[in-house]
Amino acid sequence: MFVDSVDLMVSSGKGGAGCVSFWTEKFVIKGGPDGGDGGKGGNVYFTVDNNTDTLSALRGRNHIKAENGRPGEGRKKYGRKGKSVEIIVPPGTQIIDVETNEVLFDLVQEGENVLFLEGGKGGLGNMHFKSSTNQRPTYAQPGLPGITKEIRLEMKLIADVGLVGYPSVGKSTLISTISNAKPKVASYEFTTLTPNLGVVNVGEYDSFMMADIPGIIEGASDGRGLGLEFLKHIERTKTLLILVDIANYREMKYQYETLLVELQRYSAQLATRRFGVAITKCDTLSMEEANELIEQFLSDIGLNSNKTLKKYKANMDYISYGFEQDFGVDLPQNEPLFVLPISSVSHLNTQSLRYTLKGFVKSVQEQEEKGR
Repeated sequence: MFVDSVDLMVSSGKGGAGCVSFWTEKFVIKGGPDGGDGGKGGNVYFTVDNNTDTLSALRGRNHIKAENGRPGEGRKKYGRKGKSVEIIVPPGTQIIDVETNEVLFDLVQEGENVLFLEGGKGGLGNMHFKSSTNQRPTYAQPGLPGITKEIRLEMKLIADVGLVGYPSVGKSTLISTISNAKPKVASYEFTTLTPNLGVVNVGEYDSFMMADIPGIIEGASDGRGLGLEFLKHIERTKTLLILVDIANYREMKYQYETLLVELQRYSAQLATRRFGVAITKCDTLSMEEANELIEQFLSDIGLNSNKTLKKYKANMDYISYGFEQDFGVDLPQNEPLFVLPISSVSHLNTQSLRYTLKGFVKSVQEQEEKGR
């Protein structure tokens, strides 16, 4: 089961109380106070583990509490420290305060370990309060209480490329064709109900991560369909690949513009994300019909189809758009870097898409490093 949001109550342990005790032993006259200190309460930690990919292990656990510290004892014995709690979460998890909606931690690095709540301090025993004016103290400190916090854990997938498109445009088929992911593929809309991650290998020593996001429809940013549940997963992707179905009953321009509007309405940051376009299912039409529709689409969105992907284009019979040079140039923000016709079934330009996306991701990373 894919779970990407969980509400929890977490508490650190209470400190143990100090002990009130006096040394009473044969032949020991006026032994004096010997009450030990209480133990410290347990802490609450969060640890990032790559072997965890959902928050399902935390589902149903309403309250996670660290152990309380044990009270002190006589003979100056200290109480045992309470056992701490370690909560394992996948990379990309945010810890959000339910009351203020503030993001307290953003956990993205494998092996990252953060102290979230510290346990209460143990109380001092009465041996600490002996003085010349008070040689028989009957007072010891109670342990300090632990901290309780109501939080929400939200997981946002981390990927280099996020696939965005209407339902049934071929996202799952594409990611199953060019990566190691094996999502469910069927001929009806909303087949994909949970995001899928796949590693796309480019050559023997190079690869990038691709995320298949469930279908986005008009009004997704207002909560229609599955939009709000999964739009958040696109936030962490470095680049976007917008899939436009050439055989869909919706016009290609309508699909393209609607998706851009929904991304912008959901997050202003997504509006500046670099993206490319893949026109899917080109094998369902003749080459002449496909080229005519692609030409019209490029014209409708204001692109010049005479520019071609010189380096990566595999089939020169289909019209595509992109820079003639490599991606060393500054990337545009308001228009796609490339438009490439593909077919996952017949493998039309799928190999070209691998290398195109790898060069695209690399260029975006280099530009981000320059801007820092």
